[in-house]
Amino acid sequence: MTMTLEQVKEKYPDAITDAFGDSPALASELATLIIAGKKVATCGALQSWQQQDPLPQPGGYTIVLNGEQKPVCVIRTTGLFLTRFDRVTPEMAMLEGEGDLSLDYWRQEHQRYFQRAGYFHAEMELIFETFQLVEVI
Repeated sequence: MTMTLEQVKEKYPDAITDAFGDSPALASELATLIIAGKKVATCGALQSWQQQDPLPQPGGYTIVLNGEQKPVCVIRTTGLFLTRFDRVTPEMAMLEGEGDLSLDYWRQEHQRYFQRAGYFHAEMELIFETFQLVEVI
């Protein structure tokens, strides 16, 4: 039996609710990678991250939504740190679990993502978040 968003929020009352990516297709793709255990990190522009309310915190939970805005899993933030786009390492790119796991792929796709959002720069500051899968809904 799948749980409704309201039921998941009852179980994790302080959890943030979020979909990854900037489209329904990308939200579903990234949620699938999390559930499969391939994606254990994400990043966002510091500029947009600071506008989130509430902000993810180490030890905090996030209810991950798919492209249909349905809850598919719960993750727990294990770390947050500040870096720059041009300082992302191959290891960091691999933790994001996307594409062929290479830094080249990561740079190409994230540059496109940030350009769509209107604020790409090679030296832009990023918040890099690591997390662990807690529960598949």
